[in-house]
Amino acid sequence: MAKTLTPEERATALADLPDWHAVDGRDAIARSFTFQNFNEAFGFMARVALVAEKMDHHPEWTNVYGKVDVVLMSHDAGGVTDRDIRLAAAMDRIAADFPM
Repeated sequence: MAKTLTPEERATALADLPDWHAVDGRDAIARSFTFQNFNEAFGFMARVALVAEKMDHHPEWTNVYGKVDVVLMSHDAGGVTDRDIRLAAAMDRIAADFPM
C-alpha cells in the first residue's frame, strides 16, 4: 500500500501542479479541465483511462459536454499519495495536447 503524503509533501508537489488544489474536507486533490467540445473532453478521458489503467489507479471524474472535473486520492491509502501526483501530472501533459 502506498504512503499518504504529509501536508508539506503535498504542498511541495502541488507547487509543480498549479491548476490542482486540495479538496476541502478530504485528503484529495482536484482540477477541472475545460475543452472546446464533448469530443475533445471524451478523447482526453480515453487517453487518461489508458494511463490510469496501466498505473492501476483510477480517478473520480465527471464529464458534462466539454468539462471534466477530476478528484484524485488513493482509496487504499486513505489520502493523497505519490500515485495521485503522478496521475495529475500525466493528466496535465495529456490536456496540453488539446486546445482549451
